[in-house]
Amino acid sequence: VQSDNLAEVWPSMVLALRSATFVAVDTVSRGGAGGGGAGRGRSRGATDGVCRPAGAERPRRQKVSAEPSENTYLCQIYNLTLLCTEDYVVEPQSVQFLVQHGFDFNKQYSQGIPYHKGNDKGNECQTLSVRTLFLELIRAKKPLILHNGLIDLVFLYQCFYAHLPESLGTFTADLSEMFPAGIYDTKYASEFETRFVASYLEYAYKKCKRENCKLRDSSRQHLTVEFCNYPANMSRYIDYRSCSLEEESHNAGGGNKVPVCEKFSAYGWCPKGVKCPQSHNIDLIIDEDDKLCEKRKKRKHKWKHRKDIQVPANAFQQESSGEKMEQAQNGEEGPPRKQSCYEPAAATELAEITPNGEGRPREGIDMETETEAAGAAGKEKETHGPPSQGGTHRAGFDAFMTGYIMAYVWMLKQGKNTEAAAGPWLPDCHNKLYLSGKSVPLQIVKSLFSKSSKAHSEKIKLAWDSA
Repeated sequence: VQSDNLAEVWPSMVLALRSATFVAVDTVSRGGAGGGGAGRGRSRGATDGVCRPAGAERPRRQKVSAEPSENTYLCQIYNLTLLCTEDYVVEPQSVQFLVQHGFDFNKQYSQGIPYHKGNDKGNECQTLSVRTLFLELIRAKKPLILHNGLIDLVFLYQCFYAHLPESLGTFTADLSEMFPAGIYDTKYASEFETRFVASYLEYAYKKCKRENCKLRDSSRQHLTVEFCNYPANMSRYIDYRSCSLEEESHNAGGGNKVPVCEKFSAYGWCPKGVKCPQSHNIDLIIDEDDKLCEKRKKRKHKWKHRKDIQVPANAFQQESSGEKMEQAQNGEEGPPRKQSCYEPAAATELAEITPNGEGRPREGIDMETETEAAGAAGKEKETHGPPSQGGTHRAGFDAFMTGYIMAYVWMLKQGKNTEAAAGPWLPDCHNKLYLSGKSVPLQIVKSLFSKSSKAHSEKIKLAWDSA
């Protein structure tokens, strides 16, 4: 979606927002792009509800099952190329990175949808703009899904809503009123609900997809994703991306002798990037993690067996010590962690990549891929890139992965009960934002000691008055 087709695609986007079960969003502040995915669920007794809008991104149809399951979603993804009309700082390293991943700056500056930061200028709510689209998102009152979403929320608020409040309490108070259906963070869900050993976006997505395929193959309740079919005249707006279970370079038989990059495996990011001689293949990383998990299960079973037959005290004490150490790393008090995440040398090296902190990935201990932090919104990267590099990203596709993760987690939590409940959509993750290095999330609530900002109070009233 760009300036020359915004009016044509506008009805499709508004319809998708209003009819969605939830909306997943990913933003790219440096590249000036944003992606949104509207997932529309079909519960028992409901009609198919297949939208046939004027146009949309990535309408690849993926028939997962011959018969729709109880957790079938019609997914629509839009990738918006934006251009800030105000002066902004450009980092050479970020520009180089974006170019390497296919970002088209000529397209951004010639066709980018203009936007400005802060409060409205004049009667903007009556125009077709990103600000008006953001108001439509608020009016839809749908659950908002993000991945490691604090920075995304700051960007959305500042660029498409109003000036940022001076205090965090006011900011969270505003957000709680803007999104009454709740804000959900898939990074928090990946660590504290599904308890994956890594939670960067592509890892969590592929892990969920693998587990979902196992459920499907065993004829159990599983997630099904479908995409719209669009007329041929819309093909110039549509970008396709493969959603295959495994990457082409993945060799499950062990023929690939390239070792996995431990930094990329733990953080989803490597300072060497495409020049790294080791593998950044997510499928291989998950394979190794699954093998390690199986070894730990066997060790735990062996320890329990020895305890049952009352092994000598010294041997029992040694095993018990090992068990406690494992629990400390992957215990009940927090999310599971890869051991490499605790290597001081690795953490120090990542922290010292740039002395002033500029260009640093937005994750702390458990960093996201730099690809996600500055995901390209231009043409798709050639599929014949270096085999060591992880999957390519784009804001729209990242939004799709984000939505897929949350839909999978919701399915697991709901079980066979797909009827809408009176309470929050997913109570365990409701209004909880992941905070790097913290065992507790940031709660999106309006406390008794916080007030909404003046700019928000005026804007939210305008949103409902002009609805």
